[in-house]
Amino acid sequence: NMLLETERSESISSLSKDDDSTLQNPVTHGSSTDDHKSYSGLAEVNDGSTCLHFSDGKSRIDYILVYRKSSSQSEKREIFERNIRAEGLHMEKEASLTNSDVIFLKVHAPWDVLCRYAELMNIRMPFRRKFFYMHRRHKFMSRMEKRINRFRDWFPGKSVKFNRDALPDLKENESFTAPFSQSRIHHFIIHNKDTFFNNATRSRIVHHILQWVKYEEGQHKMGLNRLINNSSYEAAFPLHEGSYHGRNPIRTHGAENHRHLLYECWAWWGVWYKYQPLDLIRRYFGEMIGLYFAWLGWYTGMLFPAALVGLLVFLYGVFTLEQCQVSNEICQASDIIMCPICDQYCPYLRLSDSCIYAKVTHLFDNGATVFFAVFMAVWATVFLEFWKRRRAVLAYDWDLVDWEEEEDEIRPQFEVKYSKKERANPISGKPEPYQAFSDKYSRLIVSTSGIFFMILVVIAAVSGIVIYRVITVSTFAAFGWALIRNNSQVATTGTAVCINFCVIMLLNVIVLPQTESEWENSFTLKMFLFQFVNLNSSTFYIAFFLGSGCLIDLCMQMGIIMVLKQTWNNFVELGYPLIQNWWTQRRLRREHGQNAKSSFPQWERDYNLQPMNAYGLFDEYLEMILQFGFTTIFVAAFPLAPLLALLNNVIEIRLDAYKFVTQWRRPLPSQAKDIGIWYGILEGIGILSVITNAFVIAVTSDFIPRLVYAYKYGPCAGQGRAGQGCLMGYVNASLSIFLVSDFENRSEPRTNGSELFGEAVKYCRYRDYREPPDSAEPYAYTLQFWHVLAARLAFIIVFEHMVFAIKTLIAYLIPDLPKDLRDRMRREKYLIQEMMYEAELERLQKEKNEKMKKNRAHYNEWP
Repeated sequence: NMLLETERSESISSLSKDDDSTLQNPVTHGSSTDDHKSYSGLAEVNDGSTCLHFSDGKSRIDYILVYRKSSSQSEKREIFERNIRAEGLHMEKEASLTNSDVIFLKVHAPWDVLCRYAELMNIRMPFRRKFFYMHRRHKFMSRMEKRINRFRDWFPGKSVKFNRDALPDLKENESFTAPFSQSRIHHFIIHNKDTFFNNATRSRIVHHILQWVKYEEGQHKMGLNRLINNSSYEAAFPLHEGSYHGRNPIRTHGAENHRHLLYECWAWWGVWYKYQPLDLIRRYFGEMIGLYFAWLGWYTGMLFPAALVGLLVFLYGVFTLEQCQVSNEICQASDIIMCPICDQYCPYLRLSDSCIYAKVTHLFDNGATVFFAVFMAVWATVFLEFWKRRRAVLAYDWDLVDWEEEEDEIRPQFEVKYSKKERANPISGKPEPYQAFSDKYSRLIVSTSGIFFMILVVIAAVSGIVIYRVITVSTFAAFGWALIRNNSQVATTGTAVCINFCVIMLLNVIVLPQTESEWENSFTLKMFLFQFVNLNSSTFYIAFFLGSGCLIDLCMQMGIIMVLKQTWNNFVELGYPLIQNWWTQRRLRREHGQNAKSSFPQWERDYNLQPMNAYGLFDEYLEMILQFGFTTIFVAAFPLAPLLALLNNVIEIRLDAYKFVTQWRRPLPSQAKDIGIWYGILEGIGILSVITNAFVIAVTSDFIPRLVYAYKYGPCAGQGRAGQGCLMGYVNASLSIFLVSDFENRSEPRTNGSELFGEAVKYCRYRDYREPPDSAEPYAYTLQFWHVLAARLAFIIVFEHMVFAIKTLIAYLIPDLPKDLRDRMRREKYLIQEMMYEAELERLQKEKNEKMKKNRAHYNEWP
C-alpha cells in the first residue's frame, strides 16, 4: 500500500503536458492519470473535503491554474509545468465539465516544499504559548475598565459561535511567533502538519513559487503573471473552502467551512448591526483585505458621533426657524421689489417670493454652522490619529510589526520596453532592466501632462454646466407653469446638479513606472486627483465663484450628488457581478440541467464566479476616500453629509462582504502593514477641509455679514451682543438700490413690472453693499462692504490658525502606539529571546545526553 501511494504521488507530480491522454472523460470527474480512480458519484463531489483535494483524497489543492487547449502557448506551459515539478510541487489536471477546451491544473505543495519556502519568505509561525504580563494598574482605572466592559456587553457581538471542533484552526492560538526555520523546527508548535500552515499561507507560498518559475530560457522569462498576460493561462486563483450555504443550521450544527462561517457572521445582510470578525477575515482573505475592512469599520464607527452632531445642528436650524429674524423679514417683505436675476426674460419679483428659499437656507446656515465646521476638523484629526493606534494593535495581533514587503516585482510592460538596458539592483545585487534618467522624467512629464489635460476636460465640463445655468434660469423664469416660474432658481440648480452627476459618471469611465508598488502608488495618486477634481470642481465653483449667499445651492449640490453617486456605486458594485454570475448560471442550467451547479467540483464553481478587479482594492478605497472628502471638505454647508455617509457605509460593509464571499473568486491572500498611500491622501483631505470650510463660512454663507451688522450697524451696535433681536433691519441693510433706467439695452427686462405691481417699476433692490444711484459716487462700495470684507479675511485667518493649532495639539497628545501595547511588545521581545536561548540550551543538552548514552553503551560492549 505504501508503495502504491508513492507511485501515485510520483505520477501526480510528473504530470505537466497538455496532452489529452492525461485527462479523464470530462463527463466524469477524472484525475490526471489512469491510475487514479474517478469520482463515484455526485454525493462524493458535493462533499467539501473531496472538492478541495486531489482525487486521492489526501493532497490538498493549494492553487488552481486554468488554460485552454486551443491556446497557442502550449510549449511555454510545458516548460513552466516541468519547472514547477522540479520545485517539488505536485500537479493534477482535469477537464472542465462544461467546456472540454478548458483544463484545470490543480497544484499541491507538500510539507517539505512548504517548510523550505516558509523559511525563505520569513513567514512567522507559533512556537510557544503566551503568558501575559499584566502591569499594575490604579484601582480607579480597574474599576472604570470593568464598568466599560459591562457597558460593552450590552452591544451586539459576534453573530454566531465558532465551532472549534469542526474547524480546529479557529482555536485561540495566543502564541509567540518567529520566522520559520527548518533547523529549529522542533521549537515550533506542530500538532498536525496538514493544519500547521493554514490555507491562506499555503496559497501565498505556492503563488510565490509560481512567480519565480521560468517558462523560457532567459533572465527574465519567468513568473505566472507574465504567462497570464500572454494568454498562456486564462486564470489563476486559490479555491474557496466549499459552499457558503450550509446543509444544516449553523447555530445547531456549526459552520461547515470558513466560507460558510464568514457568510453567516459577516456577509449575510441579517447581521448588518454586528461587529466584523476581523481575525477570521484576515485568516481567509489575508492581511491586506483584512486591513481594508478594519479601516472601513473604524471609519464607519467614527461617523456615529459626526452624524449625531450634524443631525443636532440640522435640528437646531429646524427648531429655531420661527425665531430667525432674517427669514421672517424676507417673508414679510412684500413691498420690496427685487431686480431680475437674468437678462431680458426674467421678471421683477417681490422679496417675499423667496420666503421658502430663505427658510430652507436657515436650516443649513445658522449659528451652529461654525461650531460644526470646527468639530468636523477636529473629528478628522481624531479619526486619523486613533486609526494609527488601531492599525498598530492590528499589526501586533497579526504579526506584522517586523514584517517588511518582499522585493518588488518588475512589471512586464516595463521589462519588455527596457529589457536591453540592465544594471545591478542596489539591494539584491541582481541585474534588472534599467530606465535612463532622461527617459524616466520625460515619461513623467508626459504622464503629468495627461492628468492636467483630463483636469482641463473636467473644467471645460464645469464651464458647460455654468453656461447651462445661465441659459436655463431665463427659460425657467419665463416658464408657463407657475410652480417652475416662481422657483426658477431652485429648478435651475436641481437640473444642473443632475446633469453634472451624469457628466461626473461619464468622465469616470473615460479615464509606466518600474515596480508594482511604484505603479500602484503612481496610479492611485493620479486617479485620485482626477476623480477628486471631477467630483468636486462644480462644488468649488458654487462655493467660491457663484457668489455669496449661495449656501443652499451648495447644499443641494452636495446632497443630490452624494445620494445619487452612493446609490449608483452600490448598484454597480453588487449588480454587475450578480448579473454576470446569474447569466453564467442560467447558461449552465440550460445546457446541463437545473441541478448542474450542485454537481460541479469546487474549482468549476469558482471558475464561473467573477474575478476580483484588476486594481485590487483600489476602487473600494477610492469610493470611500472620495466620500470622506465630500463629508469633510464642505461639511459646513451640509451638516447631514456624515449621516448620509454613515447610512451608506453600514450597507457598504455588508455589500463588500457579500461580494467577496459569494460573488468573486477567492483573491490571493496578501500581506500589508497599513493602507498605504491612502493614509497620506486622508491627511491631505483633512488639511484641505479646514481651508475650504473657513472659506465656505466666510465667503459663501451669511454668517460674517450678519455678525458685522449685529455688532456694528444693528440695534445692538456697541453693546457686545449679537442675538436674533440684534438683526432687525438686516435684510434692508444688505440690499442696495438700482435705478431701472440705468439698465443696458441688452439687459433691460422685456416687461416693466406693471402687470405685477400696477405701475412701472422705477427702483429695484439687489444683494450687495453699494451706494444709491443719486449719491456722489453711484454704485460705489459702501463702508459696510469693506467692514464685511475685512471681517471675512480676519475670520479665515483666525479660524484656520485656531483649528490647525487644535489639530496639532490633538495629534501630539494622542501617541501612535498605546502605552500598554508598547510595554507588552518590549516584554515579549525580551521573553522571545530568552525562550529561544533556553530552547537552544535544552536541545544542546538533549544531544549531549544522547551522545553520552551512546558512548556508554559502546563502552559496555567491550569485554
